[in-house]
Amino acid sequence: MLELDLRSRKPIYEQLIDKFKQLIIHDVLKQDEKLPSVRMLAQQLSINPNTIQKAYRELEAQGYIYSVKGKGSFVNFMVPEANHAEIKKVKEQLKKQIAEALYIGLTVEDLKEILNEIIGGAHHDPNTKRE
Repeated sequence: MLELDLRSRKPIYEQLIDKFKQLIIHDVLKQDEKLPSVRMLAQQLSINPNTIQKAYRELEAQGYIYSVKGKGSFVNFMVPEANHAEIKKVKEQLKKQIAEALYIGLTVEDLKEILNEIIGGAHHDPNTKRE
């Protein structure tokens, strides 16, 4: 389920955060689904449990998961209206990435095609309001 690039310059905990976000965003991990325990995941991936704990703490801080004392960590229900700071941060990152993409030669049509691929692959709730 989770594959990490141990040769990457990106820290392992950040790779874990990105992987879990993708699994949550693409509805592979469902709302209220229990995440693997820190100890179990550390054994599976052969990495330090503190690294996994750090990733889980960050995911919780960003609202992607929640913890229940003695039970573990679970996928949170994402309400876009409740995540203004995270939405603002992602918008800023997107602006920078899109500007860079246009600068290196991607066309607006290329970007539209990429956006359509993403939208086609994402789970949508018609009741969810988007800005």
